[in-house]
Amino acid sequence: MNRLELNAYAKVNLGLDVLRRREDGYHELRMIMQTVDLFDTLTLEKKEEAGIEMTCNIEGLPCDERNLVYKSAKLMFEEYKLPGGIRIHLEKRIPMAAGMAGGSTDAAAVFNGMNELYELGVTKERLCELGVKIGADVPYCIVGGTALSEGIGEVLTMLPNVPDCVVLIAKPDFDVSTKYVFENLHANSLTYHPDIDAMAEAIRAGDLQGVVKVMDNVLETVTETKYTEITEIKNVMKEHNAMRAMMSGSGPTVFGLYKSEEDAKGAAEEIKKRNLAKQVFVSSFYHPIK
Repeated sequence: MNRLELNAYAKVNLGLDVLRRREDGYHELRMIMQTVDLFDTLTLEKKEEAGIEMTCNIEGLPCDERNLVYKSAKLMFEEYKLPGGIRIHLEKRIPMAAGMAGGSTDAAAVFNGMNELYELGVTKERLCELGVKIGADVPYCIVGGTALSEGIGEVLTMLPNVPDCVVLIAKPDFDVSTKYVFENLHANSLTYHPDIDAMAEAIRAGDLQGVVKVMDNVLETVTETKYTEITEIKNVMKEHNAMRAMMSGSGPTVFGLYKSEEDAKGAAEEIKKRNLAKQVFVSSFYHPIK
């Protein structure tokens, strides 16, 4: 095999709790992660001459060692002493700086793709060990699906598939710095924490309403306070019968869960009409083959 094309799926956080700020500066997290059917596409192609060549459809996006895709490929070459080089083209659809792990899932696709392209036979567990060197969300993105994520995001417990529903995704026309959000969270003085255990139990029971009932994200207390557009998008989603509307990750992307695709499309149109977001997607949960 000399060429491979694969999709890199975005994620949302159905629940996100921050337990504390650790002495090393990282934050201790408990999250329920879920992939959604919105993806970037990566094409990997072997080349005889050494080196990594990367291209992308987004003008201005770094295609060198500043990019997680490039870093991941470099790590695989170093780790497994691979011959020759590789060309990687990234076709980007997932909104950037959006709280949807767009960069991490692209990196994860490189780990999975190079493992397949070079027939290395590396286990998912080992790929995850390598992935955490690139970013805390990369191990989750390597496996995908529904998972309880702990530690800094690298300790994963896989869960059954969440019952299907329609997922509306809206990314406002501004970016949010994850660093800013965590610096302003004051994690050690939080008085409220989402019930992540109750959500995991609801997922195991196949109870979508039980999941919806306990959905929450403590990072909203920072991002939503600073950006009122997030509240406005949530309100539009709720006005169009969203079971729940919530920010994903550190934001600013907002997603709503719906029983009806018609309701989700109505909310999407209203969000665009009010110029609250241009990047709006009607999607669903994505469950990789286990």
